Amino acid sequence: MKIEIFSPTIRRKEMDAVLTAMVEDKIGPGERNRLLIQTAKEQINFDYALALRSPAVALFLALKALKPQSADDSGEKNLRKQGVIVSALSPRYYLQVLQDLQLTPVFCDVSYDLPVMSRELIETATAAKPSDVDVCAIVIHHTLGFVPDTAAISELGIPVIEDISQSYGSWLSLGSKKDKEENGKNDNEEQQAGMQIAARIDGVFCILGLEERDMLTSGGGALLFAMNRKDGNALRSFSGIPGEYCLPDINAALAVVQFKEIMRNIERRRDIAEVFIQAGLRTRHKRFIPISQMEYCNYSFSLILEAGLKDVIAYAKKKEIEIENAFENTIAGMGEASNCPVSSSLCLRTVLFPIYPMLRSQEVERISRLIMTLP
Repeated sequence: MKIEIFSPTIRRKEMDAVLTAMVEDKIGPGERNRLLIQTAKEQINFDYALALRSPAVALFLALKALKPQSADDSGEKNLRKQGVIVSALSPRYYLQVLQDLQLTPVFCDVSYDLPVMSRELIETATAAKPSDVDVCAIVIHHTLGFVPDTAAISELGIPVIEDISQSYGSWLSLGSKKDKEENGKNDNEEQQAGMQIAARIDGVFCILGLEERDMLTSGGGALLFAMNRKDGNALRSFSGIPGEYCLPDINAALAVVQFKEIMRNIERRRDIAEVFIQAGLRTRHKRFIPISQMEYCNYSFSLILEAGLKDVIAYAKKKEIEIENAFENTIAGMGEASNCPVSSSLCLRTVLFPIYPMLRSQEVERISRLIMTLP
């Protein structure tokens, strides 16, 4: 049987929650939307949040809250362009949102070690931007779940929006099963002790996507939140937006359970990743190395290939395992950001393997053998 590249982690609990919302005829934005925000707040401890229908809506509102005035103090129209720094490996929808807000994208390259921006690379991109562009914001996408040094980037003094859609849970300290046994902690105690996410968010605003391929899913949607009162007040100005922008209860019901199951799912991802890492050591291809493997959520398992991408994908297809170009749906992957050579190179050489909690042990073994025998 073919192993799919991605699969949402939907168990009986999620099904029951959605079914209950349907039985109660409460599927539009309402009480479960508010419950989702409260559930997320218990883990993240933000000041204020909006549960919205898509990450695109969340990014639009976040940038709108930061966008400077289009006229200077004299009332004359400002002819200078307002720019937003984004990684070349950010999702392609970023460009559409920037276009809708009449903002200019300033593309930033990544490193070969991690597919995310650094302070140094942002400074390089800023220095190379057109002279008529003023940078008004940085949007940091935690690509493939890897977390950049956001504290150092925030020190640049430019407002930062973080997108943790693929990295949620990277800060949870699960520990090993052996550690749990030695410390006498059960899963519930470990879950309560592990929620330390808030301290690691440095952006003015933060986006947590809830799309099918994100760490948490509601079938589509996003949370947009601010950590402190001042920034939260900026989001409160959107509290009266029409319901068509807000996450429906039927989706929120699914997301509530996903939040409650996050520790269980991350631990399963970590167990699978340990097998794949050992397999990867027996191949000539390289992988991205997180700063701390124990703090990585294992959103993905990817390899930077020495061989051609098409040959490797074709080889996996023969084994009935779906793998894919890791950055096909990014800005660089769609042919933009030609001034970012590392990103462009990674788009041609990086492949994703299936890694999700619903994989069975036999499937994990099949993928492991594939990794070890790649051409």
